[in-house]
Amino acid sequence: MSSTPHDPFYSSPFGPFYRRHTPYMVQPEYRIYEMNKRLQSRTEDSDNLWWDAFATEFFEDDATLTLSFCLEDGPKRYTIGRTLIPRYFSTVFEGGVTDLYYILKHSKESYHNSSITVDCDQCAMVTQHGKPMFTKVCTEGRLILEFTFDDLMRIKTWHFTIRQYRELVPRSILAMHAQDPQVLDQLSKNITRMGLTNFTLNYLRLCVILEPMQELMSRHKTYNLSPRDCLKTCLFQKWQRMVAPPAEPTRQPTTKRRKRKNSTSSTSNSSAGTNANSTGSKKKTPAANLSLSSQVPGLGATPNCSLNPGRDGDLCHSTAVTPSGQFKEKH
Repeated sequence: MSSTPHDPFYSSPFGPFYRRHTPYMVQPEYRIYEMNKRLQSRTEDSDNLWWDAFATEFFEDDATLTLSFCLEDGPKRYTIGRTLIPRYFSTVFEGGVTDLYYILKHSKESYHNSSITVDCDQCAMVTQHGKPMFTKVCTEGRLILEFTFDDLMRIKTWHFTIRQYRELVPRSILAMHAQDPQVLDQLSKNITRMGLTNFTLNYLRLCVILEPMQELMSRHKTYNLSPRDCLKTCLFQKWQRMVAPPAEPTRQPTTKRRKRKNSTSSTSNSSAGTNANSTGSKKKTPAANLSLSSQVPGLGATPNCSLNPGRDGDLCHSTAVTPSGQFKEKH
């Protein structure tokens, strides 16, 4: 009796990977292969919805993407969140790129309880440029990916450290313009900086401002508040967290027993304790009615800080808070 493909003991002549048992292969690199295929299926009509669907398929809701490289003015490091990742990939194609794919060589995998980490020290990001001239750019570096250990196997963290890049121009183009020194001089100039286009670099610089403002944007979208009201609400909540006293640790009740005394001493002690408790409660009552600003001096205004979200992510302004809890701008 010959075996059929429906037989569980059927051996395929095409190898063990001919039949697909699980949604994805065991190797996490297969997800990068699927990402490359999805990027190749991009068309000129791909809008923001297409890019958001692309990021939803391959990145977690709380994913982060980090790029580290060194420019002429020093080392750079940019980290963007999930809401800004779709726009990052779209800017790559807006800068004249017609094809984008990643090549992973000799990667190492490590499995954890809820994640899988892929460390590839020889990763290459290959981009094919159609303008301003036909050029192939190979950007090499180290790529560290963290996948969630589930059926979707989406990326949780993406960290690409760029070490070097090469721009390759076909010999046929050089031969066509061998007698034109101006074109040869134009071909000798780089069209990218560390393998990234100017569109992508400008977007990463803009993300330094956009990333800390995600809280304001989400609040504006949820509650339909004006930008000024969103900023006041975020500042007031942050001020409340700053001035809130730390929670005291709970103390364990003591189990040490006291020795019993005679009835006369116990009754006198109980009456004295009752008087002390009544006087103590009377003394604590006025203090409980005091406001927070009157108890702690110097809490009537928020600390002055400049609008520099790229340094620490704070979006503070020169704003004062009155004892009644209302904001008052300083001029």
